[in-house]
Amino acid sequence: MISDPIGDMATRVRNALSVEALYVDVPSSKFKAEVAAGLQREGFIWDFETLTNAESGRTVLRLNLKYGPAGERVLRSIRRVSRPGRRVYFSNEDTPRVLGGLGVMLMSTNLGVLSSREAAEKRVGGEALLEIW
Repeated sequence: MISDPIGDMATRVRNALSVEALYVDVPSSKFKAEVAAGLQREGFIWDFETLTNAESGRTVLRLNLKYGPAGERVLRSIRRVSRPGRRVYFSNEDTPRVLGGLGVMLMSTNLGVLSSREAAEKRVGGEALLEIW
């Protein structure tokens, strides 16, 4: 049993990027699909899809990773901010800028999973999930 599924997802993405994999499979959930949609909206992955394993019947979320024209990584860093033992929340006025505005923070808000840019536009705060640049 995994105590931090979002942290596990971030680690799997980090590991796949380190070996320059084209995609990474993570156990599927609705919340992880929302996080993947946020990664796609911000341009860090190409797309994602939900697949069912024929043998075990389990569903996995396949994230198709994005690389630049020379093979360089688009997603350089992905870090878990809020953990099960230490939750981190930001109001709409206190959301920090990641890497001087070059990166984004994915946040769980009452409107769903939004990037820090989207949350600022909609003037909502929430729990900081991932810091990405």
